[in-house]
Amino acid sequence: MHTPKRYHALARRRNNTWHTAAPRLVGEPMALLRPLLAEGPPVFMGLDLPLGLPRAYATHCTEADFPAFLRARLTTPEFFEVNETLTTISRARPFYPARAVKGMTRLSHAQALGMASAADLSRHCDRATPLRPAGAPLFWTLGANQSGKAAIAAWRDWLAPALQAGAPLSLWPFEGRLQALLRPGRAVLAEVYPAEAMRQLGLKLPGSKRDQTARRALAPALHQALTQAQAHPEPALSAAITDGFGHDTAGEDRLDCLIGLLCMLQVLDGRRADHVPEDPWIQRWEGWVLGQS
Repeated sequence: MHTPKRYHALARRRNNTWHTAAPRLVGEPMALLRPLLAEGPPVFMGLDLPLGLPRAYATHCTEADFPAFLRARLTTPEFFEVNETLTTISRARPFYPARAVKGMTRLSHAQALGMASAADLSRHCDRATPLRPAGAPLFWTLGANQSGKAAIAAWRDWLAPALQAGAPLSLWPFEGRLQALLRPGRAVLAEVYPAEAMRQLGLKLPGSKRDQTARRALAPALHQALTQAQAHPEPALSAAITDGFGHDTAGEDRLDCLIGLLCMLQVLDGRRADHVPEDPWIQRWEGWVLGQS
């Protein structure tokens, strides 16, 4: 079943060129991955959602690492229930808030989880850098700048069941460096953050990404980025870029998935390192954003 606003962009390597398709709706993720895995070459999939837990939360977990934590969530479905008030928040049920309510702040959310400060809700890779503002903390589920709902949907409906069933998925960076994980018959999943990827690629929108006019103005730079990546766009992709990815509300999502794809090609081709800090908490629990230095 297709879910509105969930798009993917696909590139296949042929004769040292990335043949790149226009964004399409994702549908059921394993239905997308199975035929790609059957083709033979390794599969690398970027996800615009959190993969990992803040260390102030993970320090109390009994599992060995984040992939093991995901597998175990099938036995605790209440983990994914979003709290409507502070009074029901617990480590077993950390997501908040279901709706806007009086007194809802990130500090009060953190304190309800037994954390000392609102900063404890964030992973290291979520925090502001010299290049971009901070991303939203994992467990927050309200507003445009939130990623909690995407994490719930992906973890609950796909990743946890797939990992528990033994699907051929490897999570970067928890299970090793990227080149070591890429092998036939397996798909490597990595977190890609479009706001970070834009800056990695040297792209700057002249306005909001929700505005088709601003997206259309980015077209020359996107075409140039594809050329630099040795990526050959199919005609439908070239047309989508020139048009600003359409006038509907999913236009920003179609742009985001292409930005994420270009970030992945940079790392795959060695033009940007698959850097991960030498920090056991990051490597086992918090995770990292692809290409972030």
